[in-house]
Amino acid sequence: MTASVSAQTISTPTVDIDALRAQFPTLHQEVHGHPLVYLDNAATTQKPRAVIDAISHYYEHDNANVHRGVHSLSERATQRMENVRNTVQRFINAPAPEQIIFTRGTTDSINLIAHGFARAFLKPGDEVLITGMEHHANIVPWQQACELSGATLLHAAILDNGELDLDDFQRKLSSRTRIAAFTHVSNALGTINPIEKLIGWARAVGAAVLIDGAQAIAHAPVDVQKLDCDFYVFSGHKLYGPTGTGVLYGKREWLDKLPVYQTGGDMIREVRLEGSTFAGIPHKFEAGTPHIAGIIGLGAAIDFLHAQPWAALIEHEQQLLAHATKLARNIPGLQIIGEAAHKACVLSFTLENVHPHDIGTFLDFEGVAVRAGHHCAMPVMHRFDVPATARASFAIYNTFDEVEKFINAVESVRKTFA
Repeated sequence: MTASVSAQTISTPTVDIDALRAQFPTLHQEVHGHPLVYLDNAATTQKPRAVIDAISHYYEHDNANVHRGVHSLSERATQRMENVRNTVQRFINAPAPEQIIFTRGTTDSINLIAHGFARAFLKPGDEVLITGMEHHANIVPWQQACELSGATLLHAAILDNGELDLDDFQRKLSSRTRIAAFTHVSNALGTINPIEKLIGWARAVGAAVLIDGAQAIAHAPVDVQKLDCDFYVFSGHKLYGPTGTGVLYGKREWLDKLPVYQTGGDMIREVRLEGSTFAGIPHKFEAGTPHIAGIIGLGAAIDFLHAQPWAALIEHEQQLLAHATKLARNIPGLQIIGEAAHKACVLSFTLENVHPHDIGTFLDFEGVAVRAGHHCAMPVMHRFDVPATARASFAIYNTFDEVEKFINAVESVRKTFA
């Protein structure tokens, strides 16, 4: 089969995609003699020149440790890093910058919260509710928290189309639920959960709410005050920013009550050999030297997005997903895993008689980069009775021509194994 774009079904985005792509150096290379088609954006996005330059500028001009230093380099580095806290606050509409905690990523953020709940808020008889579509990062920390505290971990089921079973979620909420932790967008299925509804139900039973926003933050505007969630967490590297950076937003009352997670430099008020007292938020949770350059790069990524016609780009992503889905359905033996009515730009699939790792390897020889495996979501694979899936995930810089190259490469794989 040969894919083709229908002008009747796809509108021209109100953005110059070529000009946008020109700002991402990594996209302009060949892999195995083919122009790179990068469709592994759910794992990590590429970085625009503005982010790379911001990191380089820090190391070339402002490299110094933050806080406490009185010399000019330290003061500049501190100011640039703390300015990012304000940038993130505005980006997600948090009430105050001190409610923005810098972490190493979504996993680190969830571990911080789970550790605090295990130490201070969970006890035998309590329950924690997650869903069956969670990334391991929102499963294993809660397993550990429940094991340490004696609480019980429950999960809400997934329907056959990849949507959350809302009735099951409601049934499993109760007065014993201390926290409900769930993903905004499934990394393995692309499902967009109705988080406003889920938050409201959790609120009704007095449960706290944690939202894993790792897969959502680059594909939709987030307003934490409007959502009224207690915690919202995400990673910088899925937001066109650097790896090793993340954000934990929390309501002030929770951040004040949560016990410290890691201890050491920069999070203390006073240390004596007999004991220590700790700083207030946000520094209470930011022990040690932070990833200064990475945080500055994260701020540059958010500024970069603010400079783009983001609504048009989100619509462009949805059109890419719709077109790829339509073409994929025409490939014999291809099964899409996850067909929720509301999806972000993730297309997970299997191909009859071809292991997903073979799909990924063969596509790489065509210059097409996709992810193959369980996507750190083994319970999802068990639910759909597959060992793994191949996953193409789209971003603002992808094109319809790349979708066609991907689909044609998959068709070539099918014919080879047939």
